[in-house]
Amino acid sequence: MDSELKRVWIPGPVIIGAGPSGLAAAACLKQIGVPSLILEKESCLASLWKLKTYDSLKLHLAKKLCELPHMAIPPGFPAYPTKQQFISYLEAYAKHFSITPMFGEEVRWAKYDATMGFWQVQANNSEFVCRWLIVATGENAEPVLPEIDGISDFEGRLLHTSTYKNGADFKGSNVLVVGCGNSGMEISLDLCDNGAQVSLVVRDKLHILPRQVLGRSTFALSMWLLKWFPVRLVDWFLLLSSRMILGDTHRIGIKRPKIGPLELKNTTGKTPVLDVGAMEKIKSGEIKVVRGIRRFTTKGAEFVDGKVVEFESVILATGYRSNVLSWLKEGNFFSCKDGYPKNPFPNNWKGNNGLYSVGFTRRGLLGASIDAQRVAEDIARQWNSKTKHLHLKL
Repeated sequence: MDSELKRVWIPGPVIIGAGPSGLAAAACLKQIGVPSLILEKESCLASLWKLKTYDSLKLHLAKKLCELPHMAIPPGFPAYPTKQQFISYLEAYAKHFSITPMFGEEVRWAKYDATMGFWQVQANNSEFVCRWLIVATGENAEPVLPEIDGISDFEGRLLHTSTYKNGADFKGSNVLVVGCGNSGMEISLDLCDNGAQVSLVVRDKLHILPRQVLGRSTFALSMWLLKWFPVRLVDWFLLLSSRMILGDTHRIGIKRPKIGPLELKNTTGKTPVLDVGAMEKIKSGEIKVVRGIRRFTTKGAEFVDGKVVEFESVILATGYRSNVLSWLKEGNFFSCKDGYPKNPFPNNWKGNNGLYSVGFTRRGLLGASIDAQRVAEDIARQWNSKTKHLHLKL
C-alpha cells in the first residue's frame, strides 16, 4: 500500500534509466556540482547493450560521434568499437564520475504534485520526491512485436532481435528476418556468415548508404557538409556516392524513397541503413530479398506475391519503442502517440515543472550528449544552497 512506502527526499534530480543517456546526464550534473540519483529497473547499467544486443554488434557511427560528455573513448579502440568495448567504456565512465545507480528499481509511476511543487516517483517499495525529473529511458525501451496474420500459428523458432545473440545457433537452417533496418541487415549478415540460408523482408522503400565515403564516416562527412551546403545538395552527394560504392539498389529489389536520406531523417525520424557488408551478400544472392508478408503459416510464410516458403526460424528485427507513457503521468511534454517529446530536436529536452528528457532526439548518442549538457546547464541555473539543505516533512 502507498501508506507503507518509504518516502525519500532527493535534493537533486531523479534520473530514470542507467543507459548512456542517464549516465551522460548524471556526469554533466556532477561536473557543475549538482547531485543526482539514477533509478534503473535492471540489475546493471547499459542493460540494452549488455542484455539485448547481438554479439557482432559494433557502433554504427565513428567513435568520436559516440562519446559521452567530458570523457573520450580510449584512443586504442578501433574507429568503430565493438559492443564489448563500448560497454567497457560506459562502465569506466560511470566509475570515473562515481555514478552509482540504484539497480532493480522499476518505476511504477511518476507524477507532479502541483500543491507541493515536487515530483513523486514511486519505484518498488519507495517513493522518491524531487524538484527535477529527467526521463532517460530512451527510444529503445521495449521491443516492438508486430501483429502479422498467422504469426501465432508458426511452429518454428520465433524471436525478436532483443534475444538474438549470434548466428552459430542457426547454422544450416532456413531463416526469415523481418525488418531491414540496421539490425535486420547486420543480423542477416551474421546469419549468412554462420552458414544459415537467409531471406530478408524488405517491405518499404529505404536508403542504404556506405558506412564510409572518401575514407570518412558517412555521418561525420554529412554533418561537415551541412555546415556549407543545403540538405538537398548533401543528399544528392550521398546518393551519388552510394551508387558508385554500392551500386543500384533497385536492381536487387530495394527501392529508395523519393526524398533523400537526410531530408527523410529530418522529417520522419527514419534512419538510413549504413552498410557493413550485407549488400555484397544480397548482390551475390546469399541473402535473398523478399517482399512483404501476407501471413504466416505453421511452417513458414506466404508473401504478398503469393509465394509460400518454409522457414525453421523467424527473427523479428522490428525495432523498439519508448515506454514513457506506461509510467509517466503527464500529458503535455510527451506525445500520447509514440512516447517522444512533442517538440522536435533541438527543442525536445525541456518540459514544464522541472521535467526533462535525454536521449529522445532520434540522433543517437550524439543527440543524447547534447541533451544531457543542456539539461544540466538549465538545472544548474536553478540550483542554490537552499535546495541542498531543504528538508521536507514527509
